[in-house]
Amino acid sequence: MVSKSQIKLITALHQKKYRQQQRRFIAEGVKVIGELLAAGWTLEHLYLTNDDFADVPAPKRTLVSDAELQKMSALTTANTCLAVFHFANEKPVMETGLLVALDDIRDPGNLGTIIRLCDWFGISQLVCSQETAELYNPKVVQATMGSMARVAVNYVNLPEFLQQTKLPVFGTFMDGENIYRRELPASGIIVLGNEANGISTGVEALCSDRIAIPRFGEIQQTESLNVATATAIILSEFRRR
Repeated sequence: MVSKSQIKLITALHQKKYRQQQRRFIAEGVKVIGELLAAGWTLEHLYLTNDDFADVPAPKRTLVSDAELQKMSALTTANTCLAVFHFANEKPVMETGLLVALDDIRDPGNLGTIIRLCDWFGISQLVCSQETAELYNPKVVQATMGSMARVAVNYVNLPEFLQQTKLPVFGTFMDGENIYRRELPASGIIVLGNEANGISTGVEALCSDRIAIPRFGEIQQTESLNVATATAIILSEFRRR
């Protein structure tokens, strides 16, 4: 059984204010929870409707009804399990290899997908501006499908960070150099900008290289690519070289 007060505490974690206060967040579904447990994230408590995760100690597991889980869930239709985890401790950014930097990415689904892409392409570090969507938003957590367990995400003053780096900074722009025609290094920072406005003026000034994915359509009227789609193409091209 789960009490009304417990449900209230869990549903409060749907809101950023309470997540930040409690330094806790929710994750839902066997895959996401399993990935976080395997990576050693600190579990507060697990609520489930079946006998999954039998290896989790009994004091940290509570069997609940479908209706109770639905009350706690941030999903339209609840999964079979929900866990409360502690925030991870931020690790210092290691400026080696390829890093991805996000300048004011607002859509949680985009952030979650970009984290999955970083995981797929072996990018272990993601640097985000303070205005970028929050890692622990339930929609972000869900969209990562567990990849947040393997990609370190740091929130920084992005202009300050780029100003001090010794790595080349590749900004993605509509009028940049064709990414398919230029040499690409094994190390550098790839900057992706806001869904509507692109890379901000302050960050643009700190980009040492301007790259673009060319349009091949005959009419050339498509305004832009979805930022997560663009990330997939750009990371694939960097890794291909």
